[in-house]
Amino acid sequence: MRSRQYGSDVLAGGPRRPRPGQRPVPEVQAERGLVVEDSEGRFCGAVVAYEKGAVTLEDRHGKRRVFPLSPGAFLHDGQRVTLIPPAPAAPARPARTASGSVAPPSTRAKVARASRIYVEGKHDAELVEQIWGDDLRDVGVVVEYLEGIDDLQAIVAEFSPAAGRRLGVLVDHLVAGSKETRIAASVRSPDVLIVGHPFIDIWAAVRPAAVGIAGWPDVPPGQPWKEGVLHALGWPPEVPAAWKRILRSVTSFADLEPELLGRVEELIDFVTSPGSE
Repeated sequence: MRSRQYGSDVLAGGPRRPRPGQRPVPEVQAERGLVVEDSEGRFCGAVVAYEKGAVTLEDRHGKRRVFPLSPGAFLHDGQRVTLIPPAPAAPARPARTASGSVAPPSTRAKVARASRIYVEGKHDAELVEQIWGDDLRDVGVVVEYLEGIDDLQAIVAEFSPAAGRRLGVLVDHLVAGSKETRIAASVRSPDVLIVGHPFIDIWAAVRPAAVGIAGWPDVPPGQPWKEGVLHALGWPPEVPAAWKRILRSVTSFADLEPELLGRVEELIDFVTSPGSE
């Protein structure tokens, strides 16, 4: 079987070596829409596809032909050229981060600030990373988790806050009369900011609609809250798996309650304000 694309002479139209003193054939990327003509002058069309070392051209009548990308096999603006694979498209950056901030241009990794943000637990840290991770990396702020705040006074003293070394702390269930409120009140320093949300656990700072539930269940006092939630929702009694399910449901700031959003933004502003380097 003979292809109509090629003649009977298998050597005809093959790669042509430049003669001594002859300029090398320029290379042109086979980008979509580029208009070229085959070197024999039999087909002229725009590039519509590139795949596996071949390019597909489409003429003005809609007829398509496939040509191999061989050296000097095409004419572009009357000049012999070699088509090469198009450069891969750069991945599009989101216009905004998950927190709603304008996405910064790509930059080199930054040296972390001396200032820090502390949160109570691992789930808190993972949720903050999910939404504010890009923003925090852009300003060089590290988030660490404490596994509770019962020893907050000692933790703050060990951190040694100062004008250029600020500490922001996010506390769960910071409401009047709670243990957390009493602990937070015991720490006094102009270079420490302690803020909190009213939710008994960071899970409840995720909007129920984002998780696909009508609301977070009320758990009777004295019962472990997370386990009680899983039982009331009829989910498998596995806290790590449940948290992964919840975290996957959070894709932007719109999936979080405003009581948490405002507090995290407040902490970021505090540890990045002038003089907090």
